[in-house]
Amino acid sequence: MSDTLNGNGRADVIHDIGYRHYEGPRLGAGYATRSLYTASLRGAFGLGRSGKSKILPMAMAVIMIVPAVIMVAISIYLKSGKLPIEYTLYLTIMQFVIAVFTAAQAPVLFSRDLRFMTVPLYFSRPLRSSDYVRAKFAAMTSAVFILTMLPMLIMWIGSILGSMAFTYNLEHFGYGVLAAALYALVYAGIGSFIASLTPRRGFGVAAIIATFMVSQGLAQVIFSVMRFKGHVSAGHWVAMVNPGLLIDSTVQWIFSVKTDRPIIGVPGTLGGVVFLVWIAVIVLGTFALLVRRYRKI
Repeated sequence: MSDTLNGNGRADVIHDIGYRHYEGPRLGAGYATRSLYTASLRGAFGLGRSGKSKILPMAMAVIMIVPAVIMVAISIYLKSGKLPIEYTLYLTIMQFVIAVFTAAQAPVLFSRDLRFMTVPLYFSRPLRSSDYVRAKFAAMTSAVFILTMLPMLIMWIGSILGSMAFTYNLEHFGYGVLAAALYALVYAGIGSFIASLTPRRGFGVAAIIATFMVSQGLAQVIFSVMRFKGHVSAGHWVAMVNPGLLIDSTVQWIFSVKTDRPIIGVPGTLGGVVFLVWIAVIVLGTFALLVRRYRKI
């Protein structure tokens, strides 16, 4: 403690409360980005949070896995020698579960920070707005990828245990991996951007699920009308309206996977290329919009 005299002749006192400057290593923005990614990925599945927060993401994971387990078990028991559903078709059937998971968890990663105004605290560190978006976007993409990859792995491991055609299943497992990656990128991009627009989690959930469901219903109606009029090939352009249909049609076109759903397909080779470009535009566009959004905060 030391005393000094101020201009009024009164002694001011400086107390030594033992404050010490931080002398440890400065880990920088890269370490902060990786830490934010890890924490966000855990948060997407409710890990490190209350038991209530784990219910929905874990329930979605169980719903994704259980049909695959049952299907594999029956195939092995009956010695059918082949899985009844293609890898990519399984994701098509479970599209609603992927949409619900994205709608529920994207606001957890983006809306909560806006609601509790913690975003400026992140930016008071070496973390930049682009680092924040990169970490959150990667975490959401990883979460959806894990969700979609779990049944793919179960089906592939089950095919090995059931002594099914190894080369065929390895090849089609690769198709499933690509489809899962596209689902993760597109759904995470759309869901993350919508969630970043509102601090209210409920609004974010409703807006995301409405985007996926309304676009699907709209695409179904337009394709049905086009098919009724005899314009099936032209009707495949409706895939650009719905993310799930866009991914299914693109994967089907790339690998020539057989499907009994007439709505899945591309309007010729040019249409397939346009679909690929459109997927890239959605992923890169939503990421760019997120970066722009957080630069203003």
